[in-house]
Amino acid sequence: MQNKGLIRTFAILLALVCVYQLTFTYKARQVERNAEEYAQGDPVKLRNYMDSISGEEVYNLLGLRSYSYKEVKALEMNLGLDLKGGMNVTLEVSVVDLIKSLSNYSADTTFNAAIKRAQALQLDSQEDFVTLFGRAFEEVDPNARLAAIFNTLELKDKVKYNSSNSEVLDVIRKETDAAIDNSFNIIRTRIDRFGVAQPNVQPLQTRGRILVELPGVDNPERVRKLLQGTAKLEFWETWDNSEVYPYMLQINEQLKDVLNLEASTTATETEETATADDAEATTEGDGSLLEELETEEADSTAALDNMADFRKNFPLFAVLTPSTTADGQLFPGPVVGTAHAKDTSAVNSYLSMPQVKSVIPRSLTFKWTSKAVDDAGNFFRLIAIKVTSRDGRAPLEGDVIVDARQDYEQFGSRPEVSMTMNSEGAKTWARLTKENIGKSIAIVLDGYVRSFPNVNGEITGGRSSITGLETVEEAKDLANILKSGKMPAPARILQEEIVGPSLGQEAINSGMWSFAIAFILVLAYMLFFYSKKAGLTANMALLANLFFVIGVLASIGAVLTLPGIAGIVLTIGMSVDANVLIYERIQEERKAGKGLKLAIADGYKNAYSAIIDGQVTTLLTGVVLYLFGSGPIKGFATTLMIGIFTSLFSAIFLTRLIFERQLGKDAKITFASKMTDNWLRNTHIKFLEKRKIAYLISGSLIVISIFSFVTRGFNYGIDFKGGRTYVVRFDDDVKVAEVGKALNAVYGEAPEVKTFGGNNQVKITTEYKIDELTDDVDNEVEQLLLKGLQDGGFIGQMNMDTFVKDHRMSSQKVGPTISDDIKNDALIAISFSLLIIFLYILIRFRNWQYGLGAVAALAHDTIIVLGLFSLFHGFLPFSLEIDQAFIAAILTVLGYSINDTVVVFDRIREYMGLHPKRNREENVDSALNSTLRRTFSTSLSTFVVLLAIFLFGGTSIQGFTFALLVGVVIGTYSSLFIATPVAFDTQKRAAKVVAKRK
Repeated sequence: MQNKGLIRTFAILLALVCVYQLTFTYKARQVERNAEEYAQGDPVKLRNYMDSISGEEVYNLLGLRSYSYKEVKALEMNLGLDLKGGMNVTLEVSVVDLIKSLSNYSADTTFNAAIKRAQALQLDSQEDFVTLFGRAFEEVDPNARLAAIFNTLELKDKVKYNSSNSEVLDVIRKETDAAIDNSFNIIRTRIDRFGVAQPNVQPLQTRGRILVELPGVDNPERVRKLLQGTAKLEFWETWDNSEVYPYMLQINEQLKDVLNLEASTTATETEETATADDAEATTEGDGSLLEELETEEADSTAALDNMADFRKNFPLFAVLTPSTTADGQLFPGPVVGTAHAKDTSAVNSYLSMPQVKSVIPRSLTFKWTSKAVDDAGNFFRLIAIKVTSRDGRAPLEGDVIVDARQDYEQFGSRPEVSMTMNSEGAKTWARLTKENIGKSIAIVLDGYVRSFPNVNGEITGGRSSITGLETVEEAKDLANILKSGKMPAPARILQEEIVGPSLGQEAINSGMWSFAIAFILVLAYMLFFYSKKAGLTANMALLANLFFVIGVLASIGAVLTLPGIAGIVLTIGMSVDANVLIYERIQEERKAGKGLKLAIADGYKNAYSAIIDGQVTTLLTGVVLYLFGSGPIKGFATTLMIGIFTSLFSAIFLTRLIFERQLGKDAKITFASKMTDNWLRNTHIKFLEKRKIAYLISGSLIVISIFSFVTRGFNYGIDFKGGRTYVVRFDDDVKVAEVGKALNAVYGEAPEVKTFGGNNQVKITTEYKIDELTDDVDNEVEQLLLKGLQDGGFIGQMNMDTFVKDHRMSSQKVGPTISDDIKNDALIAISFSLLIIFLYILIRFRNWQYGLGAVAALAHDTIIVLGLFSLFHGFLPFSLEIDQAFIAAILTVLGYSINDTVVVFDRIREYMGLHPKRNREENVDSALNSTLRRTFSTSLSTFVVLLAIFLFGGTSIQGFTFALLVGVVIGTYSSLFIATPVAFDTQKRAAKVVAKRK
């Protein structure tokens, strides 16, 4: 084996990288366990403790670098929402509202008719709304001109009266794109302030849609309000630090009196508990270690006493550091102090006390900056805001902004923001800047200060520049924020999924059980079938493969979901295939009379082709899943693709290194046990003779499946039909008919209610008000759900928070627009998979008949699996829904089936080359018989793995694993009795045609 040193080095480096990445997960768990022990179940105490250590060092890597808890947490392996609970939301920025705003809410009948028509078109289209609006406008009135509607004061520099409709649409698209970008930034900022660990906010492929994942969130109503609110941009005058500092001193005195009064009783009780034991504890110094420890303890106690005295005399300044120089001089500007993130709530609490408010003038209020001062993101500034209006409103709001863009200073390269206001805003801006020369104007978004530029002089005409910005990115963000002020761009929730923490913990437990059982079964099977040494070598490769998969997942920041765990286990089951192919080849070489060393070398060499072909086709389906899937399905695809690469490395290279080492010690290696050595070894099954029987069986199954498609249809999940689902757990068993009747009374329509898991848990699906896009509709539907269950006597009287915590295990919402997208993506994914598999086989085998046989087998597998889901939904005690997870299962089945088929085709091609004088039928049958041992081992090990996941992996993925179980059986059958016979028959027919022509 060449390059052994290089492979060994790579394996060591890969292992070190995996260990390095996984240590962050271990350290984060260790810190969190300590925090839970400290908090003793008190959530407030736990949160305060975690906030306090956020920026502190918790991990030092070999003395090279130290990491804070916040950094460790960011680098740990992410668990998906289905494993730890939380909320997953797909938002869509309301382009309709943006277009209406750009037109200054025009009352033009053609315009409003076009808006309604475009909304109707959007239900069945994948095109962006601006394009649909342009098409609808032409349909309503082909002679109407968009310029007449959008030639507003704000757009006068961009839309001329003679602009064509296409030019106006380009302007609208550009403006809406900018607003969408800004909406993304606003939502990301809001989530950052929400205090969620490891949030995920990312734009989706469809323009205007945003994915938000919030692990651990237990207040969905608050999240909905946070995400769907329209951004509020304001300009405020500010106080100078020197003007506010006297008030800060007065606040401090007030707090000292109030807090010390509250603490006086406790202090008195503490003094009364002092005993003479203190005197007995003192001993004479003898220079011992005990004396040194007591001295250190005394110094520490003195420092704590000094801090306690400071907190007692300066309670405000203990949590808010005044904005002063080292020698106590006040800094100019509106910043009055800086506080750690964990102390901001204490500052807010102090400032909201009635006694404190009495010393603060009504014209003074405070707002925090949205951006931290330090790189670690721990410290924030407090800005003094001047309130001059009676109603408490800002003197200038964001709707006056006409345009804003990132630019550069006239005589330099420093970034700045150029801002333009309308005529009304220009007048107010001129007055504000004239009255505040030398002072700052605070730019506030959603209640937080984004910037507070200094005013150098009066600005007239509405055009101004904001300078002093540190980076181009900061300038771009500020420009986007300013531009958002002129247009309301609310985001609407299109899709939502909520998993309760208890269900997440159950998913972890069931997932780990299924994982452990499946893994043990595979290890035991390899030891049993391939003898002690060869089986142990394969198992070492499997263990290394598992370690590499998890380590790589952690390294790339992938999210581990329950389907992801299924993907890892399935990868392990399928990675057995590579070992099986190699071992079977080695045994064939041994039986041909070759020595052990040569047999191992030739066995590996001859197995490469089948291994690579099989894994590449599975990889292609994984790529399609990743491109067209979302959420957990993308996680499944990620683990599947990573697993393919790591299993190839482990099976091909690591096992070879182990065998080379054993051969160097003259070890005796066998590749089969006595019980399995001759199993399916010398079979002579006439597969092609039985192909007509197989065609009849398969044809019958396909006809039955299609008949079921037409008569029974499918049980579509809400992914494909839209709606809301709730998984609710009760204290006692319930009857689904009675639950449905109770909910029918509140919804006015009967929802679909099914047992989900045990008899005390149901899955409720409803389309009630799914088309409505108001901010409160989701909360309304949930409130009605609670009322219906209470009125029916299924649960007691409780508030929504208690219901969510104790009974509603999970919920999901999919709007009708996004369900159409999911259906289209699923169809594209399956079609694209079949196409690329056909093309790969065509290129690899240079014979279209092989490609046709493979695709025929895949179509056969897909139809039969679909037929089973159609025939048996409603009869089996688990969900057989057609949803995104099912599509992932279908594509995985295709990958598995084509893997098996390609191995068979590879052997047929080899036999054709080895025995050119034999007739084709004999070669094909011989090739099929020679692969039976490999087919049996791979199929059995994969089936056992999936069976363990099915039995122990939890209710939520039973339908998913059932599809895979059926797919393994059908896929194995089709590779032997469909793919090969179809390829054989088409080749035979093609040969006859050629013969006739000659």
